[in-house]
Amino acid sequence: MENLQLPMLGTTRCDHLRWKGLFVDAAQDPAVEHVTERSYWCLKTQICFGPDGQPVSESDCTPGRPCYKPL
Repeated sequence: MENLQLPMLGTTRCDHLRWKGLFVDAAQDPAVEHVTERSYWCLKTQICFGPDGQPVSESDCTPGRPCYKPL
Protein backbone atom coordinates (compact mmCIF):
# COMPACT_ATOMS: atom_id res chain seq x y z
CA MET A 1 0.00 0.00 0.00
CA GLU A 2 1.20 3.52 -0.79
CA ASN A 3 2.63 5.51 2.15
CA LEU A 4 0.38 8.56 2.60
CA GLN A 5 2.04 11.80 3.67
CA LEU A 6 -0.60 13.68 5.64
CA PRO A 7 0.01 17.25 6.81
CA MET A 8 0.63 17.35 10.55
CA LEU A 9 0.56 20.11 13.13
CA GLY A 10 3.31 20.48 15.66
CA THR A 11 3.40 18.12 18.62
CA THR A 12 3.19 21.04 21.07
CA ARG A 13 -0.38 21.83 19.98
CA CYS A 14 -3.27 21.66 22.44
CA ASP A 15 -5.02 18.31 22.68
CA HIS A 16 -8.38 20.10 22.39
CA LEU A 17 -7.52 21.68 19.00
CA ARG A 18 -9.40 20.16 16.06
CA TRP A 19 -9.44 20.74 12.30
CA LYS A 20 -10.93 18.95 9.31
CA GLY A 21 -7.61 17.30 8.38
CA LEU A 22 -7.84 15.07 11.45
CA PHE A 23 -10.81 13.30 9.88
CA VAL A 24 -9.74 13.12 6.23
CA ASP A 25 -7.54 10.21 5.23
CA ALA A 26 -6.10 11.49 1.95
CA ALA A 27 -2.68 12.29 0.61
CA GLN A 28 -1.93 15.80 -0.57
CA ASP A 29 -2.17 16.17 -4.34
CA PRO A 30 1.26 17.33 -5.60
CA ALA A 31 -0.45 19.22 -8.43
CA VAL A 32 -2.23 21.45 -5.88
CA GLU A 33 -0.29 24.14 -4.03
CA HIS A 34 -0.06 23.42 -0.29
CA VAL A 35 -1.76 26.02 1.92
CA THR A 36 -1.69 26.31 5.69
CA GLU A 37 -5.11 27.91 6.03
CA ARG A 38 -7.27 25.66 8.14
CA SER A 39 -10.52 26.07 10.01
CA TYR A 40 -9.99 25.18 13.66
CA TRP A 41 -12.36 24.54 16.54
CA CYS A 42 -11.99 23.65 20.19
CA LEU A 43 -13.08 20.20 21.35
CA LYS A 44 -14.24 21.63 24.68
CA THR A 45 -16.45 24.41 23.25
CA GLN A 46 -17.16 23.00 19.75
CA ILE A 47 -16.65 26.48 18.26
CA CYS A 48 -13.72 28.58 17.03
CA PHE A 49 -13.19 30.09 20.50
CA GLY A 50 -11.74 28.29 23.50
CA PRO A 51 -13.18 28.19 27.04
CA ASP A 52 -11.19 31.36 27.80
CA GLY A 53 -13.03 33.27 25.03
CA GLN A 54 -9.95 33.55 22.81
CA PRO A 55 -9.71 32.31 19.17
CA VAL A 56 -8.29 28.86 18.50
CA SER A 57 -5.55 28.00 16.00
CA GLU A 58 -2.22 26.22 15.90
CA SER A 59 -0.43 29.43 16.85
CA ASP A 60 -3.00 30.58 19.45
CA CYS A 61 -3.45 27.36 21.44
CA THR A 62 -0.20 27.42 23.39
CA PRO A 63 0.89 26.36 26.89
CA GLY A 64 0.33 29.94 28.11
CA ARG A 65 -3.46 29.57 27.92
CA PRO A 66 -5.38 28.33 30.98
CA CYS A 67 -7.35 25.80 28.90
CA TYR A 68 -4.24 24.29 27.21
CA LYS A 69 -3.85 20.52 27.49
CA PRO A 70 -0.63 18.97 26.14
CA LEU A 71 -0.84 15.98 23.80
